[in-house]
Amino acid sequence: MADLRQLEGKLGITPIDSRHLANSRSRLRRRPNSVHNERPCASLMRATRLKHHPKVTSMTVPPARIRPSPLLPIAAATALSLPLGSIYAFSVFIVPLETLLSANRSELASVFGISVVSFTLGMIAVPKLFGRLAVPVIIALSAVLAATGVGVAALAKTFYELAFWYGVVFAFGGGFAYVAIQQCVNAVPLARPGLVNGYLVSLFPLGAMLAAPACGWAIESYGPRTALAGLSAAVVLSGSLATLLMALSGIRLSIPTTDDAANPGADGQSTTQRIVFWKLFFVFLAAAAAGLMVLSQAAAILTAYGAEKGLALAATTGITAAIAGARIAGGWLTDRYSVPLVAAGAQAFSLTGAAILAVWPGPLVAVPTLAMIGIGYGIISGVTAGAVAFYWPRHLFGRIASRVYIAWCVAALTLPLLAARLFDLSGGYGTAVMLAGAANVIGILVGLSLPRQTRA
Repeated sequence: MADLRQLEGKLGITPIDSRHLANSRSRLRRRPNSVHNERPCASLMRATRLKHHPKVTSMTVPPARIRPSPLLPIAAATALSLPLGSIYAFSVFIVPLETLLSANRSELASVFGISVVSFTLGMIAVPKLFGRLAVPVIIALSAVLAATGVGVAALAKTFYELAFWYGVVFAFGGGFAYVAIQQCVNAVPLARPGLVNGYLVSLFPLGAMLAAPACGWAIESYGPRTALAGLSAAVVLSGSLATLLMALSGIRLSIPTTDDAANPGADGQSTTQRIVFWKLFFVFLAAAAAGLMVLSQAAAILTAYGAEKGLALAATTGITAAIAGARIAGGWLTDRYSVPLVAAGAQAFSLTGAAILAVWPGPLVAVPTLAMIGIGYGIISGVTAGAVAFYWPRHLFGRIASRVYIAWCVAALTLPLLAARLFDLSGGYGTAVMLAGAANVIGILVGLSLPRQTRA
């Protein structure tokens, strides 16, 4: 007992404390069994459940949620877009097909106009299949349409057969794929939506840059029919690869409802969203009208300003490359700066080029100024795709983008054709360049009124 008291002293427990503890223990022993009827503590309940649950142990860890990666759909988009971008390089087929089909220049030139309309119809049609068909099926269908169109066009014996299979079927499949791959990529959360979408819209002009020399070599070596057949084979291979990559990505698309279309923001501001849509539409239209005039007739415009043939051809290739790079840059800028600032700045850049060329016409001035007009259009293309990704939910990207891209069709069928007509009447492109500048002025004013994007 003495030893116990010594131990209590060392521990700082007084006799009163000891008696208090002893009394507490005795009270607990005398307490009725009602303690067993009390509700166990939460930790005891969790421990009991973990101990006796047949499938859960104390070491169970909730599975981590894996964020889907955009790498596979981006790779699929790259594989499929590059050969389909050859639609922009149709001009290399015009001269050899004149003799082969006994067609005149204006007839063959009209094939590109037909392609523009069919391409747009394909873009509008494909969103109706989102959520109704599996993603790999949609990608495979677009590849089959494009490959069949250009493959049968290789066997065409008349201009009308070529116009149907190349201008209608092949172009429809291209537009089908263009929006489908963009929707698939945007179905995945993107850290840099502007940059990614700028890259996606740059793939078609990049494909045209690759297709033009490849098809030109094939035409000289084997003839236009073999070149078209080779293009069809390339579409088959790239389409197969894109279908496989999309299947591996596991992406699924939802069906956009009528309510979603009327109210994209799901916040009761459908009228505001419609206003934003039309502003973006006209910003893209203004830049595309000027840019497509340059893209479709760069060599002719440079020649009209006195450039030699070699300079005109080299500059045309360089301008096409600059437009492709500008599309990536436009998306990149949209990730870092506000949409109205980038949109208005791009339009102002194009306007500067048009103003300089109008004041100081000449071959050495025409090359950089036409490039400025084209670069402004390229930036706006990237901004437009990025803006759709910022302004609307991911599942509505394809539906909204396909409607905005109608501006591209309208632009291709207006100022470029008007510029050619004005050249026939006046023998120059001065008036057309001033009209392009006027379109850029409108683009600046409308672009500044766009809302700032919401950052994720």
